[in-house]
Amino acid sequence: MGGKVAITMRDVAKLARVSTKTVSRVVNRESAVREDTRDRVLQAIEQLDYRPELSARGASDAKAYSIGLIYDNPNPYYIIAMQEGTLAACLDLGYGLQIYPFHAKPPGVADALQDLVLRARLAGLVLAPPMSERTALLDKLAAYNIPLVRVISAAESPRDRFPCIFVNDRGAAYAITEHLIQLGHSRIGFLWGRKEFTSSTERYKGYELALRDYGISLAKELVVQGDYSFDDGFRGAHRLLKLAKPPTAIFGSNDEIAAGALAAARAAGVDVPYGLSIAGFEDSPFSRHSWPSLTTSRQRTDLIAEHATRLLIAQIRGDTVKNEGFTPELVVRNSTAPPRPRA
Repeated sequence: MGGKVAITMRDVAKLARVSTKTVSRVVNRESAVREDTRDRVLQAIEQLDYRPELSARGASDAKAYSIGLIYDNPNPYYIIAMQEGTLAACLDLGYGLQIYPFHAKPPGVADALQDLVLRARLAGLVLAPPMSERTALLDKLAAYNIPLVRVISAAESPRDRFPCIFVNDRGAAYAITEHLIQLGHSRIGFLWGRKEFTSSTERYKGYELALRDYGISLAKELVVQGDYSFDDGFRGAHRLLKLAKPPTAIFGSNDEIAAGALAAARAAGVDVPYGLSIAGFEDSPFSRHSWPSLTTSRQRTDLIAEHATRLLIAQIRGDTVKNEGFTPELVVRNSTAPPRPRA
């Protein structure tokens, strides 16, 4: 007597009291299914632990036309922009979009993603940072023959086998720091984002390189570790403003950090921009809704995601693909000005 009997689509249809065609439509995420019917089929799938196997289907039925967007990022503005860009490409090219938050660190994430691809019948994955930057994970997904394109932070196109859209955070951070230096600032504080994101390291490298090129010594007390959050921006700026010789400018690794630094300056009674210049990164709504509005670097996350999706679909179709690069653009607003002469 053998092992476990395989559950089929016919079993699901019988339990849910629907046709196998209806089960197929639910599995394929088609819209032409009534909500109560869809719920009944999904309950039957869960109860029977039904796992659709692509290899068991006919050639016409096995074709997948949905893309998975996989992310591990708490920033809602970033995720919304990623969704908008990915969806724009999918709608244009006739693909569906499914969006999944995943934790990048836990063991077994590659197996979980493989199971997701099979269950949801995904044609491939767009991976956002930091998931896209974990080589061991990428190797496992490649071993499972899962098409993927990653969005990463890099100054130039990486020389590996994984297609990507790379964002030159280093060059953009250099431009922000250079802007502050050319205004006359030499004591420029730097507030880190989360270290597990390569973008944090790349933005710090751009800051460090600009200081070096302009002959300005890097003062370690002006560099503060933190996370990509408003609260860490407030805490970091508060710490810098308490120094015996505080900075005349602060560069936050993203706009949330910079907005937190702006709040800390207000709490300390420091005028922005004449008592303290503040710059952010990404050109999120934080930068535009702050007062004064923040100098930043415009990162078109929606456009980056759209290009990543087009690259993935080209790969799925068997076309030759080539990595693409983006460099965020400096946007000068009212939060930066020449430093006020010291009394």
